[in-house]
Amino acid sequence: MKKLLAIMTVLSFLSACKQTKKPEKIDTQVAVELAQKKDVPFVWEGANVYFLLTDRFNIGNPEKGVQFDQTKETAVLRGFEGGDIQGITQKIEEGYFSDLGINAIWFTPIVEQIHGSTNEGTGNTYGYHGYWAKDWTAIDPNFGTRKDLEKLVKTAHSKGIRVLLDVVLNHTGPITDLDPVWPEEWVRTGPKCEFTTYENTTACTLVENLPDILTESNEAVELPDALLAKWKDEGRLSQELDELQLFFERTGYPRAPRFYIIKWLTDYINDFGVDGFRVDTVKHVNENAWSDLYKEASYAFETWKKKHPDQVLDDNPFYMVGEVYNYGISGGREFDFGDKKVDFFDYGFKSLINFDLKSDAHKDYETTFKKYSKLLNTKLKGKSVLNYLTSHDDGSPFDKERKKPIYSANVLLLTPGASQVYYGDETSRNLIVEGTEGDATLRSFMNWQELDSMPEIQKIHKHWQKLGQFRRNHPSIGAGKHKRLAKKPYVFSRTYMDGDYKDKVVVGLDLPKGKKSLWVKGFFGDGTKLYDTYSETEVTVAKGKVLLDNEFDIALLELAE
Repeated sequence: MKKLLAIMTVLSFLSACKQTKKPEKIDTQVAVELAQKKDVPFVWEGANVYFLLTDRFNIGNPEKGVQFDQTKETAVLRGFEGGDIQGITQKIEEGYFSDLGINAIWFTPIVEQIHGSTNEGTGNTYGYHGYWAKDWTAIDPNFGTRKDLEKLVKTAHSKGIRVLLDVVLNHTGPITDLDPVWPEEWVRTGPKCEFTTYENTTACTLVENLPDILTESNEAVELPDALLAKWKDEGRLSQELDELQLFFERTGYPRAPRFYIIKWLTDYINDFGVDGFRVDTVKHVNENAWSDLYKEASYAFETWKKKHPDQVLDDNPFYMVGEVYNYGISGGREFDFGDKKVDFFDYGFKSLINFDLKSDAHKDYETTFKKYSKLLNTKLKGKSVLNYLTSHDDGSPFDKERKKPIYSANVLLLTPGASQVYYGDETSRNLIVEGTEGDATLRSFMNWQELDSMPEIQKIHKHWQKLGQFRRNHPSIGAGKHKRLAKKPYVFSRTYMDGDYKDKVVVGLDLPKGKKSLWVKGFFGDGTKLYDTYSETEVTVAKGKVLLDNEFDIALLELAE
């Protein structure tokens, strides 16, 4: 009897605790496992994607130094700074991304870059950014090795995080003293794009000295002598040629430029099981090439899954998100070239990067949320957009001076669609760097020291973590339907349904500090127990309302377990 009384006392005590607060912090891996146990499905339409410059995020192997003697003086932030694949993996292992609620990581291209440097009008520059390919079949040693990439993908998958490779099909790297031009049957070296018609946006070079792959051609071409010589020096000529032979025999494609590169890009899916591609410079390539890429990427992904059944995360198909520069969600399915409209969603893309949010962010929450929810559930149903506020090449980001970091988090992470957190958004990394030219100012090294030492940065970071985890745990935030429940204080709901799975949440923004009442009538019934994950408080709905008393102006309400 005494034992029974003791047990009842403990249970009573635990129950009482449950009414107020949950533990301050749950271990990252435990949190991920809890989400998996709750069978929270991963949906690309509501993904929380972290985008970083491989060379500027974290140095995992400081001993590797700069490769290929790339040590000429460069303009500010235009040389290699040491960030690498190992550095990304290190942060995955530490739980940095999981704590931030990230469930997909996209990093800049890691294929071998041109060895020389060039000046595009912004000062001497090396290919630190990854968009100047020299050899699509090799990983640039400045970024790491094939083993490094294999470990990154496996580590990410173990945490429930997907991996997006950034891929370039549009162009090679610039011509330098060390990097000869590809043969004329492979590339055009002019004219420069004018961006006023379909023709002068696709059959042209993006900028001066950026040879444009003849992606529209179906003419068979020979491999460049320089590439064959490189492979021979590296002892892999026969292997590369044998693999190409098998690829063209299986597919029946002509040996045209785009099909060689498609083979090389999809090898990273075959070999490592990456989950998706972020595709660069989409509007500068004939759209049929993207259908070809998606077809082969999907084949590679399904083949990899069959070979590695124990490593398959779910039954999501291969994912492609495209960068159609200046595409906005307001345009619906089509992008207007001026003389022609193209629906890129019809050519393999699940999603396009949305350039509208940085301007929509100046409007009130409800205007933006309502607009996006309506478009994603009508014109764009079955597709999605990837929202962002800052990026690596948008010189006019929202809040360039980082004066609104909390508001930025609210807009980015609570707007319907997938979200792209650009590295340092969550730590107010400086976007204005003295002495930089062009987009280099957006690409400083990640401000880890500020995060470690400055309380204000830590407070901002904590806010991004709370919102990010809520988004990751609730597909309804990004992929659900939005409805305003109350105007003042502003309260809205999100609902997501897929088969037997249903996810319902309520969010309050711009709430008064101290005592506050949130209207949830018609969405959560009286007596429903809810948990505010922001203040870590359990509450019960009464008379259509939820009452909270804390110093926060935000509430993130989910069903209590």
